Amino acid sequence: MASAGTDWRTWAQRTAALALWLLLALPLLRVAALDRLWPQDQVLTLLEHAQDALDAGRLTAADGSGAKELYTAAIAMDPDRIAAREGLVEVARAALSQAKDATMHDRFAEARRMLDLARELEAPRAEVEPVAESLRRRESSRLGIDTLLKDAASARAAGRLDGAPDAALPLYAKVLSLQPDRIEAIEGREDALADLLQRARAMLDAGKLSEAATLIAAARGYDAGHVDLPETEAAFARSRDALQSRADAALRRGRLADAERDYRQLAALPNAPAAAQQGLHAVAVAQIRNAERMSADFRFDQANAALDRARAIDPATPGLREARAHLARARAAQRESRPAPNGAKRQRDVRRLLAEAAEAEARGDLLTPPGDSAYDRLRVARSLAPDDKAVIAASKRLLPAAWQCQRTQLQANSLARSRACLDAAAALGADRGEVNRARRALASRWIDVGEERLRGGSVAAAVQAVEEARRLDASTPGIAELQERVRVAARP
Repeated sequence: MASAGTDWRTWAQRTAALALWLLLALPLLRVAALDRLWPQDQVLTLLEHAQDALDAGRLTAADGSGAKELYTAAIAMDPDRIAAREGLVEVARAALSQAKDATMHDRFAEARRMLDLARELEAPRAEVEPVAESLRRRESSRLGIDTLLKDAASARAAGRLDGAPDAALPLYAKVLSLQPDRIEAIEGREDALADLLQRARAMLDAGKLSEAATLIAAARGYDAGHVDLPETEAAFARSRDALQSRADAALRRGRLADAERDYRQLAALPNAPAAAQQGLHAVAVAQIRNAERMSADFRFDQANAALDRARAIDPATPGLREARAHLARARAAQRESRPAPNGAKRQRDVRRLLAEAAEAEARGDLLTPPGDSAYDRLRVARSLAPDDKAVIAASKRLLPAAWQCQRTQLQANSLARSRACLDAAAALGADRGEVNRARRALASRWIDVGEERLRGGSVAAAVQAVEEARRLDASTPGIAELQERVRVAARP
């Protein structure tokens, strides 16, 4: 009895466990079943739509409603669905049938599209090639191959090589699409391409790189293996490198208009090197620096023109807004201190400016803010009375502050500010030899910055550092080596 009771309790426990398992598993089983049934419903719907499209002769469509696209979508959802794969076979057969019909009715473009579709769906080559050959024969008979060859030869003789349907190269291409082995067309195309590439080399000699690039690309499209193409492409690469070197040299020498023109031409080329945009950025920065110096010398029209050029290159160039504000303040400062016709009024203005310079110096505003600093007031006074003893004395008094500013900013690695203080020291009459030594030291620091930026992968910042160093002292050791490394890094 004990054994029977034990068996009963074991059976009851197992039954309860099974019931509990079913209770927990049924929702999951139901979800899994729905997940299997729902895609199947979608696949069946796709197959129905695909069959409708096939029956209607709509074999392919860019919006996905063609038979090919619908059968392909069904296969993506259920790769094992045989009906979908058989449907694509039927689409290929229908494409061949439509190609035959289009050929018989001289709808040659449509026939070629259907042949391409049949090939894409891997229709048997033995079925595709007879239709393709029939298309070539019929199109040749309708178009007149001999006439096409004659027209192509005439176009080449007239120098009309490309750029229009009746030009030589498009006509030769049409003949070869119909009769790929036609010797006259092959030889004519080779001669026309030789003429086209010779024209491209003439464009390179004339410095018209963009036009040459267009011709070279066209030649490559017709025959990438043409015998003259490698040398012409090499000549293009040499011309492009020479253009970049010329632009770099113009930038170094401060010929910013020439540099901008050449960098823009470089940037317009296909696959333009990164150095083109970097060079344009450097030109914009240089224009801003020029504008700041011109503002300080009251050459406002020139300063404004320089800022306009910088903005034309890139309105977001760093420092552009600040330079505009500096120019406005300098204009206001000049209006306040415009010299009077008589010497007495000029002397009063000079005394007022010296007093304002002393006040700014007492506040600690030695070199900033622009337009209101002791240096700016003194500079205006110097422009009115450069030989005035009080002006000379004030300049000598302010000179040590300018030097101290230059050294402090250099130690803080604030190189742009150090350069501004150095320019102030030079304007205040500092010893020329001492100024030159400071310029070289500052240029060396810019070289160090350029090395650091280049190692960090910032080629544009390295380019700017090189140009800053060159503007300070082009003979500083290390500039040429850094310039070459930057040049190599900027290549695409």
